[in-house]
Amino acid sequence: MFELTFLGTAATMPGSERGLPALLVAAGSERFLVDCGEGTTRQLLRAGAGLRRLGHVLLTHGHLDHILGLAGLIATRGLLDLPGELTICGGGQTIELVERYLSGLWPARRAPVPLRLVVLKPGPALSGGGYTVGCFPVRHRGTDSLGYRFDTAPRRHLNAERLKALGVPPGPLRQRLARGEAIELTDGRRIDPESVLGQMIPGASVAVVGDTEEIETLVPFVSGVDALVIEATFLDADAPLAAERNHLTAAEAGRLAARAGVGALYLTHLSGRYPAAAVAQEARRFFARVRVMNDFDRVAAIGTSGNRSNRHSGIAEGETPNP
Repeated sequence: MFELTFLGTAATMPGSERGLPALLVAAGSERFLVDCGEGTTRQLLRAGAGLRRLGHVLLTHGHLDHILGLAGLIATRGLLDLPGELTICGGGQTIELVERYLSGLWPARRAPVPLRLVVLKPGPALSGGGYTVGCFPVRHRGTDSLGYRFDTAPRRHLNAERLKALGVPPGPLRQRLARGEAIELTDGRRIDPESVLGQMIPGASVAVVGDTEEIETLVPFVSGVDALVIEATFLDADAPLAAERNHLTAAEAGRLAARAGVGALYLTHLSGRYPAAAVAQEARRFFARVRVMNDFDRVAAIGTSGNRSNRHSGIAEGETPNP
C-alpha cells in the first residue's frame, strides 16, 4: 500500500487555498517527496507529516514552481538537526539547475545537512522494503522531465491456523516459509510453503506525472496503476492555450486514465481560473473514478484484483469525495 498526501495542488502560482506542487508518497516506513514547490516545508508541518523519515526528493522537472522549496526544506532540516542524508533525484538538466541554485546559497557543498544529488535516466531508480520506484520520460516544453512509478510486489501471508495445526513454532522456521522455502520440523516432517501460504495479495502501484504536454507516450508507463496523479491545468474550452503553454486539459487526463486502465485518477496542478467541479466534470466524460485534489487530502493506493468496477475509490477512511 502507498499513502499519498497532497501538499501543493496549484499550477504555476500559489493561491489562498492551494500551495505549489508537492506530493508526499509513503511506502511502509519510508517517505518520498515528489516535487518541492515554494512553501513545501510549511505544508509538511501543517499536514502533520513533519520532516523525519524523508529520505528522497524526486523532481519531475526544473521549473521554479516545482523546485524553489528545496532551500527552505534543507535549511529547516539543518535547524532541527535531523539525522540522515537527503537524496535529491531528477533528470540531468534538473539536477544541474538544482546544484547551481543550492551552491549559490551554500558554496562548496556546505549545506546544513548531508545532500546527495542523483541524475536519473528512464528505467529502474530505487528499491527497498518491498517496493520499487522507476521513472519514465515526460514531454514538457523541451525539459528532461520525468514521471515516477511506485510498485509493491504481490505477496502472500502465512495462514496462522494452518501453522498452528501443523505445529510450526513462531520464529525463523515461519520466516523461511514466508520466503517460499520448505522447512523440516524436529520430528522430521517436511512442510512445503504452499501448504501454509494464503491467497495472493496483489501489489499496489502509483504513477505520478508532473507537467506534460501530451498523453500518447505516457500510456504504457502508467498502464494498470491503482492510482494516477497528473496535472489538469486547463479545460477543453482553452485547449489552444493549453497547447501553447504545454499543459494538459482535464479531458486529456480523463482520456489517458481510460486508455491506460487505471484504478483511480487524481487531478492536481490546478488553475484558479476554473472551479473544481468543472474540472472533475470534464474528466468524468471519459473516466468515472476522478477526484480533484485539495491541499492536505490523503488517499491510499491499495493493490486490488478483478473487475475495475470493484476497485478502490481512492478515498481514505473518514474522507468524502469532492466534486
